Amino acid sequence: MNREKFIEELNKLNINLTKKQEEQLENYYKLLIEENQKQNLTRITKKEDVYLKHFYDSLTIAKVIDLTQNLTLIDIGTGAGFPGIVLKIVFPNLKITLLDSLNKRVNFLNQVIKKLNLKDIKAVHSRIEDYQDETFDIVTSRAVAKTNILLELSIKLLKSGGYFILLKANIEDELKESQKALNILNLKLEAKETLTLPIENSKRTILKIKKLKEADKKYPRNFTKIKQNPL
Repeated sequence: MNREKFIEELNKLNINLTKKQEEQLENYYKLLIEENQKQNLTRITKKEDVYLKHFYDSLTIAKVIDLTQNLTLIDIGTGAGFPGIVLKIVFPNLKITLLDSLNKRVNFLNQVIKKLNLKDIKAVHSRIEDYQDETFDIVTSRAVAKTNILLELSIKLLKSGGYFILLKANIEDELKESQKALNILNLKLEAKETLTLPIENSKRTILKIKKLKEADKKYPRNFTKIKQNPL
């Protein structure tokens, strides 16, 4: 996906980039490729693929939720900053926390934040289950772990009435496994948006899951009893 096609497809999502945002995304790509020579941030390095599989894919979140409002968002297991950094560039009104368990990645994210002069965004070195500092309007994650595990580990990060927005590939088996978590945590699956990426037509699914207001004190801790690797 070249930049022209990228902009064209974003217009279909009702996203119109400014010249500054185009430049920030381009600089982000350059920083990503430069750092990728020092540490393994992504196997996707060709420019057209980064714009399609990282930048565009991250922004498909806009299909299920209005990101033009002044919302707080945490991107758990953010890695190289997808979708969090991309969302911050395109929706500067968002107040974003990037959470990752590897300090090298967090250091890279802080470099990106500084060099792109991004405001109201921070990168935090922590596992999901250890981070209890604040709650958010949106908890998002892109292909980090199974849905039921993500819901359990990060439920306390989400405000009542807030949303999990999870970006997945093939989701049907995970949804079946997640039914217990949805019921126990008193969560409601409000939308399941299935789409195909332009050009290559690979399948993607976006889940929009609401935390019901009465859910706060109705869930036990560690109900799945599954040993976790750090996220």
